[in-house]
Amino acid sequence: MTLPKPKLELNDRFAGLLLGTAVGDALGLPAEGLSRARIQRLWHGEWRHRFLFGCGMLSDDTEHTQFVAKALLAYPDDVEAFQRCLAWKLRLWLLGIPAGIGLATLRAILRLWMGFPPERSGVWSAGNDPAMRSAIIGAYFAGDPARRQAFVSAATRLTHTDPKAETAAQAVAEAAAWSVSQDSSIESWLNCLPGLGRDEEWQAICGKFATGLAMGKSVQEFADSLGLQNGVTGYAYHTVPVALYAWLRHPGDFRAALEAALNCGGDTDTVGAIVGALSGTATGPGGIPRDWLDGVSDQPRSLELLTQVSRRLALQTVTGQVQGPAAYFWPLLLIRNLVFIITVLIHGFRRLLPPY
Repeated sequence: MTLPKPKLELNDRFAGLLLGTAVGDALGLPAEGLSRARIQRLWHGEWRHRFLFGCGMLSDDTEHTQFVAKALLAYPDDVEAFQRCLAWKLRLWLLGIPAGIGLATLRAILRLWMGFPPERSGVWSAGNDPAMRSAIIGAYFAGDPARRQAFVSAATRLTHTDPKAETAAQAVAEAAAWSVSQDSSIESWLNCLPGLGRDEEWQAICGKFATGLAMGKSVQEFADSLGLQNGVTGYAYHTVPVALYAWLRHPGDFRAALEAALNCGGDTDTVGAIVGALSGTATGPGGIPRDWLDGVSDQPRSLELLTQVSRRLALQTVTGQVQGPAAYFWPLLLIRNLVFIITVLIHGFRRLLPPY
């Protein structure tokens, strides 16, 4: 398999990753929790923004990615300080009453507020929250495998302690790192994938990965091989393999990769965010469909803010000088989150209506 290698500046890689995360998150959000059959009956497979008056808004997938990026901008050389910074961002995030927070992440943040240190706040869970926020770490440390692994581990164990959650998060980070550096063939990268986890389930997944790609299976056929006919669950060993497979199955084609993943149903916002991050890293912002970008409307954590963050990350990587996080008008978050929660409830009531 040969993936295209467009000549992109580092800023384009970061911008593609962050904007791709936002687009995948926003497109997938209205369909979260729906089966693939229900999605087809509701929307006939046409993916456009439907969250609020034809616009898309961002959920925790993009928010957490921003938090990680900002922690990297503050502490790129100190993994413990990075973890403490990220812990405070999660504490404050919870005060904004976010909708759709994962149970394990909620428990971990409550433990942080109770005084548990970041290295002991995580709970036993193999959920996909760490994976949804790890791509930016992989891209930032594309040329430094040791720090890449250490920072992903710190970001994961802050909320999740099951080794499966970390294996999945490391896999996403490694994919993003490869997209930035492309210092080996994709076949070589795939051969390294089984080494990220020692458990039998991960080894079996990697085997299905290789078989599916060799046979040219579609993304839905690969999801079926994992028993996900009714939708991708929030289990890290379901979310991440489907996202990685969609990225590899449709190399260099942001729209095709994202649509294939979203059509699987289930945890569509997180799967979409991960696919969007990886495909966006490969293509840059220019590869993301313009209508999907223009349809994202959110404040104060906007696409403009994500673009500013990407510039700072690129400049910090090149110069080695700490840039610090980009500022935004945070008091607006409470109003924004209220609108978001009301809209989520409206979508919930809509799901009670036909077509079933």
